[in-house]
Amino acid sequence: MSSDPPQDPPGLAQALAAGTVVLDGGMSNQLESAGYGLGDELWSARLLAERPEAVTEAHLAYFLAGASVAITASYQATFEGFAKRGIGHDRAAGLLALSVRSAREAAARAKARGVGRPLWVAASVGPYGAMRADGSEYRGRYGLTVRELERFHRPRLEALAAAGPDVLALETLPDTDEATALLRAVRGLGVPAWLSYTVAGGRTRAGQPLADAFALAAGVDEVIAVGVNCCAPEDVGAAVALAAQVTGRPVVAYPNSGEVWDARARAWSGGSTFTPERVEDWRDRGARLIGGCCRVGPEAIRSVARTLAR
Repeated sequence: MSSDPPQDPPGLAQALAAGTVVLDGGMSNQLESAGYGLGDELWSARLLAERPEAVTEAHLAYFLAGASVAITASYQATFEGFAKRGIGHDRAAGLLALSVRSAREAAARAKARGVGRPLWVAASVGPYGAMRADGSEYRGRYGLTVRELERFHRPRLEALAAAGPDVLALETLPDTDEATALLRAVRGLGVPAWLSYTVAGGRTRAGQPLADAFALAAGVDEVIAVGVNCCAPEDVGAAVALAAQVTGRPVVAYPNSGEVWDARARAWSGGSTFTPERVEDWRDRGARLIGGCCRVGPEAIRSVARTLAR
């Protein structure tokens, strides 16, 4: 494995240094709105094997809405998860690569339809708990050591990096053990990364102080942005300011809509608190890579793009 330092994605690091860049929104809700059921342990990753065109069209919808970065449908795509469905290692590696190609194809289609701004692809690397599909990515503390978590993540990181994304999105991390493991695992891959925690009430989901969590990334050359995702909009502002203060890096922020998942009714309740005023506040506090996660669709991303362009 080469020890050469990673190369920045063309223009992305410079764009973050110069101003804000718009991320996409939730992949799952866009697929569901197109009529695809995702009641499966593989979640949106299932469609990589069954309906890859649907994944490409979902990415395209966000590019056309104003996003400049597409996050791939690999959040729950793991060798272990695919194996449970009878998909062997080589085929699974091909599906991980396909997640990157699908986003690239969407970018090409967006360019063909007149989108002139730079477009980038972020390969999603979800937490270990996402593979379990039991909600444990919102708790962390899986009973695994940092070394065991690093061994779990490294093979799919290698497969995704080989597919040539612009950046690796180490996202929805619930605790510092998993962040430590992933920061070790990305070394030497030659692809930059961002590190993003899911948080609640000013702490990681596992209850650790966010200052300590963000500090893990401060000296890691591979990391080009640090922040939060898949959390309530209300938790973003303070976390953004803290991430900027602790790391001195550009901050990434892409929360949920603010609606609440009712596990018993298996439905979302409440209203969205994802507003243009909040987006402006995140930007003013240091966020440079801004988008949405669960229940944030193309129209909301269109609003983000308009807000940041003002």
